Amino acid sequence: MTSDRARVRVATADDVERICEICSVAYRETYRDLLPADFIERTIRDFYQPERVSREVNPSPPHWFGYQVVEEGGLVQGAAGGGITKPGTGELFVIYLDPTKRNRGLGTLLLDRVVEQLTDAGAEEIWVGVTKGNERGIPFYRARGFEEVETVPMYSSLPEENLWALRMRRPAG
Repeated sequence: MTSDRARVRVATADDVERICEICSVAYRETYRDLLPADFIERTIRDFYQPERVSREVNPSPPHWFGYQVVEEGGLVQGAAGGGITKPGTGELFVIYLDPTKRNRGLGTLLLDRVVEQLTDAGAEEIWVGVTKGNERGIPFYRARGFEEVETVPMYSSLPEENLWALRMRRPAG
């Protein structure tokens, strides 16, 4: 369970290095047995480097509401972000925790914050893409009301890589 000291807040420029560290470590750990190593490293290089995360700390609503972080004991333990993809539809684009802090409610705090942002912006439904076979992410989303809708090629994958994601949806709010 979360401690009374855990809180979700808007990320700042001071959080960039920690966001990159958490997302990179968690991505490698989550996908090491599911995805090719070169795909994992390419994704980290493309999405979780300081130059990009520095730009994405700042929101550009409605398409991106900026990174949200969960902090506990004065240290950022996870990050998440989402945006509106079309009228009435929101998307959780990213959510990762320090792998040593899983199963304590911190991910739920982050998800709840992003869902709140999306709902406040008019989303009636929330979508998320999760790698097929991800037995950490899929149960997390199911337990929070997401249902599987379709299987699609993974975002940023090349056709020849044959990598798949489940698209899951739940009502907003």
